[in-house]
Amino acid sequence: MKKNILITGGAGFIGNHVVRLFANKYLNYQIVNLDKLTYAGNLANLTDVESNANYKFVKADICDFENILAIFNEYEITDVIHLAAESHVDRSIEDPFTFAQTNVMGTLSLLQAAKEKWKADYSAHRFYHVSTDEVYGALEFDDTLFTETTRYDPHSPYSASKAASDHFVRAFHDTYGMDIIISNCSNNYGPYQFPEKLIPLFINNIRQRKPLPVYGKGENVRDWLYVIDHARAIDIIFHEGKNGDTYNIGGFNEWKNIDLIKVMIKT
Repeated sequence: MKKNILITGGAGFIGNHVVRLFANKYLNYQIVNLDKLTYAGNLANLTDVESNANYKFVKADICDFENILAIFNEYEITDVIHLAAESHVDRSIEDPFTFAQTNVMGTLSLLQAAKEKWKADYSAHRFYHVSTDEVYGALEFDDTLFTETTRYDPHSPYSASKAASDHFVRAFHDTYGMDIIISNCSNNYGPYQFPEKLIPLFINNIRQRKPLPVYGKGENVRDWLYVIDHARAIDIIFHEGKNGDTYNIGGFNEWKNIDLIKVMIKT
């Protein structure tokens, strides 16, 4: 089936891997990469697909509803994979307004444009919202895992903004009958990651013999998901996921920060 898929945040860390996978695997799909190209977006990540006949880049702000609606109409968008977001916890503490604007109002702008464009038959279209496991809060040290029914318990402006955007996506499913899917992933790592994130930051600091800023004793535990595995999961969920469902994507690869840092130092 011919699809015109809008992938938001496609010049970002996770997004560029999703764009690359879809543009190379589904030659009958038109892939429209929409990105504002803020500090975290870099089109150099996608030089290997920029000449693909089925790939198009559009620079735009997801919060600009009128422009987003025009893009839906111009490119006859049939589906959305929404990854565009402010995603750094420390930045959210410094500037929660930007996170609320981008993550909540930007998502709402996309939902509203999709509602207007697809209202003739919502069942023929899909809105896939990529979220985070941080909406669930923190786990106890008792070997339990987050599940798709875990109660939301966000603790930072970032996680609160993502939780709110998840709720808006579900509301458009329940209120308007839109075909939606949400996935909540753990911490990603891999090629093209922005250097302020933990793994690339520490690799860079180790190589340049700079201080390693460890929070507390480094006892916090994170699950690490390889970004290319995440992109493959998004592909499967987009095509095979059940309308209205949530899917958790994890790496089953938990590390204490201090243990991970020690491995990077040895390497």
